[in-house]
Amino acid sequence: MLLGLSVALLVIILDQATKYYVMDYILSEYGIISYTSFFNLVRAWNTGVSFSMFNNWGNWGAVILSVVALTIVGFLLYWLYGEKIRLIQVSLGFIIGGALGNVIDRIRLGAVFDFLDFHVNGHHWPAFNVADSFICLGAALIVLHGIFVLKNKENEGTKK
Repeated sequence: MLLGLSVALLVIILDQATKYYVMDYILSEYGIISYTSFFNLVRAWNTGVSFSMFNNWGNWGAVILSVVALTIVGFLLYWLYGEKIRLIQVSLGFIIGGALGNVIDRIRLGAVFDFLDFHVNGHHWPAFNVADSFICLGAALIVLHGIFVLKNKENEGTKK
């Protein structure tokens, strides 16, 4: 469990540090900075959840979404407590840290600060942040572990 909690703490620190640095130093005077033909740094506020869903709930939205996120974190902590596989512990740490990083934004700022903007031919992926990246990475690792590692163990068990 200590591994997952340590990873979660590291993700929270990375997330909050990057948000602070980008918001207060890089984008302090500009709302957008184009770096390449496919990547910008932007100042985007997400009061909803993924892809700005439920963005029109106002202040109550931040409270409700924070409570939902904290409830999910509680379930993930319970899972982490009993988890023996180190990869899953790290993956759960990624998700927990990312979720808590965004909850900190909602509580402190009333919305989640997103700043990474990727685009191709004028089509923009919704802006996201470091916390979102770790949540996706953690979820992907858990799914891939389930597909490949657990499936291989099942196949080995049926061959005997």
